Amino acid sequence: MTGRTIRVETPGDDGVALVTIDRPERHNAIDLETAAELTATWRAVRGDDGVRAVVLTGAGERAFCTGIDRSVSVPQPSSPYAMDDPLLAIGPKANDLWKPVIAAVGGMACGGAFYLLGECEFLIAAESATFFDPHTTYGMVSAYEAIGMAQRMPFGEVARMSLMGTAERLSAARAYETGLVSEVVRDGEAVGAALRAAAVIAGYPSAAVQGTVRAVWSAREAARSQALAGAPHLITLGNAPPEQQAGLFAARKRGHRMR
Repeated sequence: MTGRTIRVETPGDDGVALVTIDRPERHNAIDLETAAELTATWRAVRGDDGVRAVVLTGAGERAFCTGIDRSVSVPQPSSPYAMDDPLLAIGPKANDLWKPVIAAVGGMACGGAFYLLGECEFLIAAESATFFDPHTTYGMVSAYEAIGMAQRMPFGEVARMSLMGTAERLSAARAYETGLVSEVVRDGEAVGAALRAAAVIAGYPSAAVQGTVRAVWSAREAARSQALAGAPHLITLGNAPPEQQAGLFAARKRGHRMR
């Protein structure tokens, strides 16, 4: 299952796979190759009975994932009713994987990283982890990202994070208070904590675990499906032209407020 940008390991014989986005030099941003490898990884895990739980993380200490790599260029259809999004299939649920996935977050998690975090069962974060959504700052609509986070956080918190862009970052402590994160651990310990939790879950009968995962997700599936159906139109209508986005990115301010 291991590819050039996605590393898959089985640290023990407990049925747990560790999936690592391995582009630390790019803050684990997702290019088209990485997107394809993530899709292939979830599909492979789905068919591997030896894997009963998964931990997802990013390589290095600076970032879990910073969303789509800005070097990626995806030509869009001319119709406002159609949109091509290379990140739509990078998450486990998008690939019909109902084995539990636990995210171990260290460093920055922002923007398109929420496609992944929004499809994990729960998050464990290092103390220095931060969460933010830069879309509005760069003239882009936060649709799929905001929808994913709206399943995990109070409305006001999602709205604030989505609208404040790069001006604010959510600390791991505040993310825990809002319910986005289920546990905060010391730096360097998130993966270990997630592996321990995953090992416990992997030790239970797999059919019961997967059925429970599916039941939990079904509780909110209707609202989520309706929201996702409208996302492409909002993005197509609201996104600034690519050249304007590039200009806003180049002129971005480096400072931010932590809360």
